[in-house]
Amino acid sequence: MAEEFDAIIVGAGQSGPFLAVRLAEQGQEVALIDREHLGGTCVNDGCTPSKTLIASTRAAWTVGVGNLTLRAGQIFINTSASAAIPDWPGLADVPYLTNTTMMELEAVPDHLVIASASYVGLEFAQMYARFGAKVTVIERAKRLAPREDEDISAATRAILEAGDVSFLVDSAIEEATATKRGVRISFRSNDRIGSVEGSHLLVALGRSPNSSDLDLCAAGLDTGARGYMSVDDHLRTKVTGIWAIGDINGRGAFTHTWYNDYEIVANSVIDRRSIANRIPVYGLFIDPPLGRIGMTEAEVRDSGWAAMIATYPMANVARAHERGETQGLIKVLVDSSSGRILGAAVLGIGGDEVVHSLLQPMAAGTSYEQMMQTVHIPPTVSELIPTVLAGLKPLE
Repeated sequence: MAEEFDAIIVGAGQSGPFLAVRLAEQGQEVALIDREHLGGTCVNDGCTPSKTLIASTRAAWTVGVGNLTLRAGQIFINTSASAAIPDWPGLADVPYLTNTTMMELEAVPDHLVIASASYVGLEFAQMYARFGAKVTVIERAKRLAPREDEDISAATRAILEAGDVSFLVDSAIEEATATKRGVRISFRSNDRIGSVEGSHLLVALGRSPNSSDLDLCAAGLDTGARGYMSVDDHLRTKVTGIWAIGDINGRGAFTHTWYNDYEIVANSVIDRRSIANRIPVYGLFIDPPLGRIGMTEAEVRDSGWAAMIATYPMANVARAHERGETQGLIKVLVDSSSGRILGAAVLGIGGDEVVHSLLQPMAAGTSYEQMMQTVHIPPTVSELIPTVLAGLKPLE
């Protein structure tokens, strides 16, 4: 016998529970399904990606949960993602850590080898280097955090190397082998073959969406090669009545974007709202942190947009000198015709907070000229924003 609902939410990540409450407040009968925890990865694993949430469910206007069959006119899939595990030869035979099991370590590793200079990998690298571990990061790309601009990537590397983190870039891992001391990682860098041996291995290659066990074909749905569900700006799938929210839709892999997905879906179902105008924003939480919004310099160049650019070293910021943290830089990109902010990066003391002083004017469409006319409180990092904008030059 099937139970009838107005809406079914599969997965209780950052989007699901809030959406369930919102729909219930509208008088709808709602079923919220999850394999393990409420709240998703951020709440249950310290705001780092982790293995949680549902592993096996069916969706075809009906959802099977154990021996139950649930039916609803609205189904919301919020099954999150898990740590991506590569198929390197030997990896299955060695003890390795993910960003979830890293939380379970009871002692500092002698030598932590981290596969990939991803955001999570870099945060753990600095963390454990400060705890006293020897840390080596192996990155396939030619630089760390490769989707950032080259100057931001270089400055980030300088900060971490100053904290005793070692990097092997342009190095493709080929094999993992168990040793008496832990694990040996073999890699190829151009024509050179090398290896590094550590006591612990952290695999930090990003996230894979939890979609493979959902039997989406039964509902007329499919995913791309990477497993993400395709959605429109209202987070609707191609099947009427089915939405995909959170990082399973590939439209943002951060806690704040997942919560915004809930807001978008709730408002698009009850009112009207979309993600079309959502401004990309995120942080890399090393110390000092990186705050990023909007377009990178590379993206602006690729777009052909007529733009201006300004950069400013944190070494010229009084607050940075007061705290003895002068590494990093501020970068702002502006549309030449309208004067509106296109994107910004603040790598340095308080960068994750300071970037919001540009994010809000960006969302409001405020021109940089108006921002330069405001008076800021000294001595802060934000007070330098008008100074930075005064240095805008054509992007050539």
